[in-house]
Amino acid sequence: MSHKILIADDEPNILISLEFLMKREGYEVLVARDGQEALEAIERERPALVLLDVMMPVKTGFDVCHEVRASETLRETLILMLTAKGRDTDVAKGLALGANAYMTKPFSTKELVQKVREMLGEAT
Repeated sequence: MSHKILIADDEPNILISLEFLMKREGYEVLVARDGQEALEAIERERPALVLLDVMMPVKTGFDVCHEVRASETLRETLILMLTAKGRDTDVAKGLALGANAYMTKPFSTKELVQKVREMLGEAT
């Protein structure tokens, strides 16, 4: 069974390339272009994993992560934050809000695929 992954990013080029990459790896892919859209998609679709950008319009990735963790029904959703905000304080904030993992842009697609598989409990 293929896992459902939501990619939330407001940068079209990143969204397209990540969607292609994850589909190529055999995942069912959903996309969201801002934080509010991401939250609605998480509630509606219940993805196994969310690739979440921090800097997005309407709601930030930090806001989305916080709301998912505060929700009784959504809190088990895996969250991998993908962001250009790589300062130690940003990473600490993301993890403190409940992100399962944090990767900074630019990242290697190979590393990302490996991380996704690892988070979903798949053998590499």
